[in-house]
Amino acid sequence: MCTFCQIAAGELDAHLVYEDDDFVAFLDFRPLFHGHTLLIPRAHHETLTDLPGDLLGPFFSVAQRLAAAVPAVMEATGTFVAMNNIVSQSVPHLHVHIVPRRPKDGLRGFFWPRKRYRSDEEMASVAARIRSALVP
Repeated sequence: MCTFCQIAAGELDAHLVYEDDDFVAFLDFRPLFHGHTLLIPRAHHETLTDLPGDLLGPFFSVAQRLAAAVPAVMEATGTFVAMNNIVSQSVPHLHVHIVPRRPKDGLRGFFWPRKRYRSDEEMASVAARIRSALVP
């Protein structure tokens, strides 16, 4: 079972920001910026082309909601929403990155410095704030 399957099954701890029967979203433990969220399907699908068609719309609907909540909570100007398929996919389980962005935040090209949280408590606080900002 992959790391993301273990998170979806509740076998590995993660700071969840969203979950339903089909999807789970949680904070990246090595974020580009605080609030960096990963959205995954609960079932193991490695790439976008593996995701069943009936889950495609609901998956991106949740991604859209996260793309509104993350910058609102993190007081960011916008978001970077991205997905790798095979190449640069650190975990072979479909996932979308929702990253808060600000002008001149230092993210350019593909040199992406990571900014860890100071503590688990800080990470838990960010996750709770994003959860509460999600619009149904």
